[in-house]
Amino acid sequence: MSPLRAFALSFAQLGDPALLKTLAKAAVLTLAIFVAIGGLLWLALGWTLAATGYALDSGLLAALSVLIAILLGWFLFRAVAMAVLGALADDVVEAVERRHYPEQAAVALPVPFAKGLGIGLHSAGRTIGYNMLALPLYAVLVATGVGWLIAALGVNALLLGRDLSEMVTARHPTLVLPSRGRRAILGLPVAALFMVPVANLLAPVLGAAMAVHMIHGRKSPGLTEPAA
Repeated sequence: MSPLRAFALSFAQLGDPALLKTLAKAAVLTLAIFVAIGGLLWLALGWTLAATGYALDSGLLAALSVLIAILLGWFLFRAVAMAVLGALADDVVEAVERRHYPEQAAVALPVPFAKGLGIGLHSAGRTIGYNMLALPLYAVLVATGVGWLIAALGVNALLLGRDLSEMVTARHPTLVLPSRGRRAILGLPVAALFMVPVANLLAPVLGAAMAVHMIHGRKSPGLTEPAA
């Protein structure tokens, strides 16, 4: 199945109550984590400044904490969002399989919460690790204007393609991961969505739904239409 078709089917199913519920939980949990990070930064900055003898107005301290949290959010949002999705992805995959691939849904093995969280945390670790390794490349390509963006899309497309595919194959132990090329094709539009504010809240759930279509759709003769 083409990524465009997979995206269209996934976007069309966003109104599914199961997907809406998971989308809301993922967005709330992700944002809550960053609020907690902001609070911890506020406490850490206040303690550090007090220990060094400096004092800042409480409003200025809070503003500085928010600014740092926003900067961290820019760099870490995808890692945190994918870690959260890992714990919730089984609900997304199950909903898409039930609607479009009932035969696969019938033989799927539910993914325990701990295993799903593990997949999400591994995803976050790979995201941070590989992007840190690629930072020198990004820095060199900044001078080209868009070169760093193309490089970041390429790196994260490969990472996301693997992470999202694992969320599907975790329910189907007999399935193997798609080829690296197929994973990159899956991950590219999702990586692009992660770079767009607001749309990045939809990216994890859309990506997991797309992975179901990209994996099951390649061998299914057709899609099962939902009952009216």
